Amino acid sequence: MTVDPITLQVIQARLAGIVQEMQNSLFRTGYSTIIRESQDASCAVLNTRGEVIAQHVVLPLHMGAFPACAAAILKTFAPDEINDGDAFITNHPYLGGSPHAPDMGVFTPIFYKSEWVGFAANMAHKSDIGGTVPGSGSGTAREIYQEGLHLPPVKFMTRLQPVKEIDAMIAANSRTPGLVLGDLRGQVGAARLGERRIGELMARYGKETILQSTELLSAHTESRVRQAISSWPDGESEAESFVDHDGIDLSKPIRIHVKVKKTGDRLHFDFSSSSDQTQGPANIRPPLVRAACAYCLVALVDRFLPINHGLARCVDATFREGSVVDPRFPAAVNTYMPTALTAAEAILRALAHFVPDKRIAGGSGSAALVLGGRDAQSNRAYVHYEIFSGGTGARAGKDGVSATAFHLSNCRTAPIEIIESEFPTRVERFEMLADSGGAGEWRGGLGFVREYRLLADDVRFSMRTDKHAVEPFGMSAGLPGGKGACRINAATESEKTLPSRFGDHRLGRNDTIRVERPGGGGLGNPLHRPVEKVLEDLRQGYVSVGRARDHYGVAAEMVDGEPLFHEGETAHLRGKIG
Repeated sequence: MTVDPITLQVIQARLAGIVQEMQNSLFRTGYSTIIRESQDASCAVLNTRGEVIAQHVVLPLHMGAFPACAAAILKTFAPDEINDGDAFITNHPYLGGSPHAPDMGVFTPIFYKSEWVGFAANMAHKSDIGGTVPGSGSGTAREIYQEGLHLPPVKFMTRLQPVKEIDAMIAANSRTPGLVLGDLRGQVGAARLGERRIGELMARYGKETILQSTELLSAHTESRVRQAISSWPDGESEAESFVDHDGIDLSKPIRIHVKVKKTGDRLHFDFSSSSDQTQGPANIRPPLVRAACAYCLVALVDRFLPINHGLARCVDATFREGSVVDPRFPAAVNTYMPTALTAAEAILRALAHFVPDKRIAGGSGSAALVLGGRDAQSNRAYVHYEIFSGGTGARAGKDGVSATAFHLSNCRTAPIEIIESEFPTRVERFEMLADSGGAGEWRGGLGFVREYRLLADDVRFSMRTDKHAVEPFGMSAGLPGGKGACRINAATESEKTLPSRFGDHRLGRNDTIRVERPGGGGLGNPLHRPVEKVLEDLRQGYVSVGRARDHYGVAAEMVDGEPLFHEGETAHLRGKIG
């Protein structure tokens, strides 16, 4: 049996549409702001071998997490234990494939005419799953037992009936049980939608046609990637990037090193020279690092590639057991995202040797802010959780993008109105930071500042971020981006600067938190940036008069909001600095 090209394209579009519909359902039924506003979740469809056949990429790391979780389910449950109407859940980084405890994976088996044909799946962050701090993300955890409740693959529902014991266990281990269970049921609902849509697809085109099409689409993705790789020059390249610290030893940067060997249409990624596993929760499991490699290939080859198992087949990677990218159980992993983004930057830096026209400088990394306590008005526990990024690095031929999410973190910044209506917090400042983008022929994107005033007593503050000590790197003579910072009660006598990751810092009513996000690094010699672009940066407030003069060699002054250009002095400056 063969599938004609037109039918294959239609099925590809339908699979992508099904996963997108699942995603929309999940976001609209989310109880927590984490899912509803930040959209910290992904959906996928998998085959009976646990391989991804379609995914909507909100979080690219889930390309590795979904098959790892599915493999654990298939190892735990025999085929005759997988029934129509079941729902499996797991959030265990070692006995499953979850990035960390708050990321709960839901997998429901898809049956067509009583035959099991695959899984509908999703993975979404939970507001709180226990542990030592509200939000279950302590930046100083030393083992996963301090990071909350961990579930190996278990049944959350059996033949459409909830397993009440699992419900009770999750509720008893969360500070926000209503939100967690509500989000989980929304995840099950989104997966059930996927089941129905796949059944309808098979009813229209035939089961065998759909199953064969998924194999052909995976083969096409692999072929497309290998074809691109084969056009690159053979050779070896290596690169590294650094995480600030692990939250325990604040003076020791964490090295992520990758050596890439390219032969024909094959790439091998070797992470063996990365730092040893850390005491603190900066570790990350290999399936997620492989997913970071796959993301980088998508970014360099074709951003419209169908996301499926064909990508995974193109990633051949080596790890050293006991390293930060292959930690031994029970090493803490809850602040894995800064490490994952650092790995992606090291990978892209190494691959730039083969694809120099797609170079990109260092970016801001990600940040997760968590405030927990009890709301005096409702007398209920709350967990205020937000995800941030910042400025992206400049790209070959383009400036970086300001105040956005990028690379492996595509979550949204929660609107101020939502934050202020749901939590005892007031947002008093939210704006881009001038001069935070690294200077270059192509300027780095700007970071931003977000400042909060607390309206409750006894607030417990945790944060998981990076680039407060290690600045986002510039490339090809471009300058680094500005570092981030977290300041308590800034510009007062009680001002205090906190590190980039920590857990359970106690605050009170009317205390303020200022989060400054880094900008991206620049690319290319700043003196080669056209004067017109520098003047436009001045006009927009992206660059100050002093920075324009010192880094770009452009002399100007601002008059009524417009830059007044001094041509002669600029020629002198550019000649002198150059």
